[in-house]
Amino acid sequence: MRLVCVADTHLFEDSLPPVPEGDVLIHAGDMLRTGRLPELDLVAQWLHRQPHRHKVVIAGNHDWCFVRTPGPARARLEQEAIYLEDSEVTIDGVRIWGSPWQPEFFSWAFNLPRGEALAAKWARVPEGVDLLVTHGPPRGFGDRTTAGPQGCDDLRHALDRIRPALHLFGHIHEDGGLWQHGPTTIANVTTWECMRAATVLDYDPATRTVTPVEVPPRRPEALA
Repeated sequence: MRLVCVADTHLFEDSLPPVPEGDVLIHAGDMLRTGRLPELDLVAQWLHRQPHRHKVVIAGNHDWCFVRTPGPARARLEQEAIYLEDSEVTIDGVRIWGSPWQPEFFSWAFNLPRGEALAAKWARVPEGVDLLVTHGPPRGFGDRTTAGPQGCDDLRHALDRIRPALHLFGHIHEDGGLWQHGPTTIANVTTWECMRAATVLDYDPATRTVTPVEVPPRRPEALA
């Protein structure tokens, strides 16, 4: 299964390097800027143009409409993508859990205090999921900022219980990349407002192996 992963597009999708083809397109949150419903229409149009057979989306701290008007927000995406919020979908036998929460970060959406409140969210994630998609990072992986690390301690502890093959997130623009933590490949798939390309990963569910894929830029004639 080829996974094409983005986060933090913030309505700059037209500036994103051409999105590679794959089996599943995953957006790990922060689709919007101010979080208003009309912005979500632009994201839905972008998703519609993508060739992937499956598309999975979670919200991020900028995606306020999923907090303030969750019904209309979900309705505007339902024709284009599977929206996950503390919920799971199985695609071709691969279990994917999505959750939008992160430690308090200014006064944005899906913020929770560090400690018990966040730990309770991660406790809902079942063991055995193949892919865990969150908006924010675990402590110590892809969470570096000029103000210091911003990752969630409780999420990192939860990874040792859940043991997913792959944990995807965004949120921290400055620290995209891949890491290994025990059996889990950890990936900050931020596009940093579409200045970074999508992250492409091949996942073998039989062996739970994750392989990064370098996709060459498309030739100009292929974009005509």
